[in-house]
Amino acid sequence: MAGKGRGRLSSLDLLPDEAQDDLIWAIGELNRRERTQADILFELNDRLEVKGIEPISRSAFNRKSMRLAKRSLQLEERRHIYAGIADRLTPEEVGKADLVLGEFLKTLIDELLDGDGLVSKNAMELARAYKDTVMAQRHSAELREKAELQADAKLKKAVDEVGDVVRKTAGISQETLDEINRRLGAI
Repeated sequence: MAGKGRGRLSSLDLLPDEAQDDLIWAIGELNRRERTQADILFELNDRLEVKGIEPISRSAFNRKSMRLAKRSLQLEERRHIYAGIADRLTPEEVGKADLVLGEFLKTLIDELLDGDGLVSKNAMELARAYKDTVMAQRHSAELREKAELQADAKLKKAVDEVGDVVRKTAGISQETLDEINRRLGAI
């Protein structure tokens, strides 16, 4: 076989433009998980009938529902994983913007993998996206580290200046100021 095509089009794929809002409604209802799939399909087919459009087959709707459920489960699992480790991700390790970018790229990768099959162009795009994400995270970490070093230097300078004033006016010993500096350095 020379290549994998997209396969046979389902009745969902063949819906005309005027039915797209109904399809989006049905997908939204499936994602809410408050009604049964059969109930949503029944109402979708009623909506389509009013517009004079052929009904959606149960099997096509089920396949769509299963793909949506799989994607939803993947996103939910990922959300739980990050929620469980978020308190351990310090600013030194990763920025919030990096997490958002990473999640976006993971979703894009899921869509490419669920699509018409992974071709060499898709694989190259995935590799570039991964490389760019790693580079962005590294750059973000470097900027954070530099900002923290600058803040530490400013704090030390301010403590030294205040320490000199306090030592001269309040008579606090240099040893006491050194202890304060040591404890600030430990923070």
